[in-house]
Amino acid sequence: MQGQARTDEESLNKGRIRLPKMSKVKNKAPAPVQITAEQLLREAKERELELAPPPPKQKITSQEELDDNKMRRRKVFEDSIRKNRTTMSNWFKYAAYEDNMKELERARSIYERAIDVDHRCIQIWLRYAEMEMRNKQVNHARNVWDRAVTLLPRAQQLWYKYAYMEEVLQNVTACRAVFERWMEWEPDPQAWHSYINFEYRYKEYDQARGVYERFILCHPDVKNWMKYAKWEERLGAVEQARGVYERAIEFYGDEFLSEDLFIAFARFEERQREYERCRTIFKYALDNLAKDSQAEIFKYFSAFEKRFGSRQGIEDVVWNKRRKKYEDALTKDPEDYDSWFDYLRMVESEGDSDVIRDTYERAVANIPESPNKNDWRRYIYLWIMYALFEETEMGDIERTREVWKACLEILPHKKFTFSKIWLHLAHFEVRQKNLTDARRVLGVAIGKAPKDKLFREYIELELQLREFDRCRKLYQKFLEYAPANCTTWIKFAELETILGDPERARGIFELAITQPSLDMPEVLWKTYIDFEIDLEEIENARILYRRLLERTSHPKVWLAFAKFEQDQKDPESDYHHARDVYREASDTLRQAGAEKLERLLVLEQWLAFENAENDEANLNYVKSQMPRRVKKRRQLTTDTGADAGWEEYWDYIFPEDEVAKPNMNLLKMAKEWKKKNDSDSDSDSDSD
Repeated sequence: MQGQARTDEESLNKGRIRLPKMSKVKNKAPAPVQITAEQLLREAKERELELAPPPPKQKITSQEELDDNKMRRRKVFEDSIRKNRTTMSNWFKYAAYEDNMKELERARSIYERAIDVDHRCIQIWLRYAEMEMRNKQVNHARNVWDRAVTLLPRAQQLWYKYAYMEEVLQNVTACRAVFERWMEWEPDPQAWHSYINFEYRYKEYDQARGVYERFILCHPDVKNWMKYAKWEERLGAVEQARGVYERAIEFYGDEFLSEDLFIAFARFEERQREYERCRTIFKYALDNLAKDSQAEIFKYFSAFEKRFGSRQGIEDVVWNKRRKKYEDALTKDPEDYDSWFDYLRMVESEGDSDVIRDTYERAVANIPESPNKNDWRRYIYLWIMYALFEETEMGDIERTREVWKACLEILPHKKFTFSKIWLHLAHFEVRQKNLTDARRVLGVAIGKAPKDKLFREYIELELQLREFDRCRKLYQKFLEYAPANCTTWIKFAELETILGDPERARGIFELAITQPSLDMPEVLWKTYIDFEIDLEEIENARILYRRLLERTSHPKVWLAFAKFEQDQKDPESDYHHARDVYREASDTLRQAGAEKLERLLVLEQWLAFENAENDEANLNYVKSQMPRRVKKRRQLTTDTGADAGWEEYWDYIFPEDEVAKPNMNLLKMAKEWKKKNDSDSDSDSDSD
């Protein structure tokens, strides 16, 4: 078995094909001459041409050989057509071969067969007709052209060839008939111009003018009107050219006017030395054209005025230039309200009310898209300026009222409102002596978008009218809307005080101080206390101070209380309640663990008081309570926790703090012992 396996392996090795070993590339440097893909393709194409030599030329010497050659060629053409009937190149080659052989009937038959295959192929008709014209078969060619334009009326190349053939034959009437048939299909402008140039070549100006009239109605573009006018001017018909320009302006109307048309018309009048007409055209264009379509016409107008105008005309041009500048800026950014303000001032200086109103309407039409109130602040002043213009300059009361109401309708009152708009409208109604309408406006404003300013202005209006009951109701509504507003409580109480009802004022103050949250409670308490002091209710004021101290232990409250007691001293008695207040304040702050500076503030005021009273015992007591000032150092750190160095600061150590810290007493005793030892050593040295 082992021998048999070895024999099989040897036989397999003998039958195996051994591949040659691949030699390793030793030089991997790039070749000195690189071969590009373009070079490879070019060489391949050259070799392909070398492999396909041109066919040899044949010489036919007999009729039989010619007939035989024709038979073979026709068979080749017929076979190619039979294989692919839709390939028009096969038909064209076949027909061209028959045409070269002067077999016109056969060529016509081939073209007719090709037309049956695809009558929409323009090249078939062109080659068919050109063959007939080349062989001077005019009627056949005319028949082919007629059939072609009937089947393919939109193929302009067929019409051009047809008209050209008739004109070459000097058959002007037939050529005109071809153009007329063509124009019934309303082709593109170039076809119309070909017809007009045909009539112009034969000096049929009336015919050409009639074609132009039909042309501008078929293609009412500005450039076509301008070409018509220039054509009339070239003929010397100035009045007719001017009439074309005027008809063009009337035809387009104010909505579709073109800047190029006015420029061409003005330059035409300038060439005719009609300068006033030219100036009128420029001004009409600037007044009626859209603002974004006046750049070129303004440039031409400026150049015209510099050459032929007066000083007033130049000033008008400068004004138009400024207006154009503003218009361009506002076209790019309609919400640039600063530009609108400048533009409106310039327009108002001109004094044309219609233009001013139109500008205001355009300005207020640019409503901000942002829901942010800050983006509306500049916009609102456009409405204010508009309304003031109508009221002060024009004196139109109804229109002013409509402007204010339109502004209020635009504002999104659910998100935010502007109190000044409501107040301007209310003051406007007051100026018109419509108090009912003014109250209605302010009432609606408070109902839709209540704000502090609206309440205050409404109350101020009723105060001026001496409607105190209305003021009370408004204050009640105001406090329901903003119960934390201390100023409102104070103003309400002041009103009652002025009206001579201190009990109502006291009730208002009592209700105010019981509110859970106040924006300025210290002001409210101070006003309440001053109110009681003004009424000489000293005991009530003292009670208020005590009630306030139950809520807060701020040192300013204690100092104000002490100042109050200091002002109430009985000149016949040496006893002073202010001293008790100072002592109570110092003890309370010490027990509450207040800040050292707060305690120091109270003690300094107490010391100043005792100095003024000149009471030695109490003065010594206060001095004993004063802290000791020491300088200390502390380390500073940055936000990242790094070391930022050391700083010195002043600290205050009160007497009770020294008692609480025995280390401080020990340090003090050590200093005294050292001082005593130093004095003893000095005395010993003196004795020696």
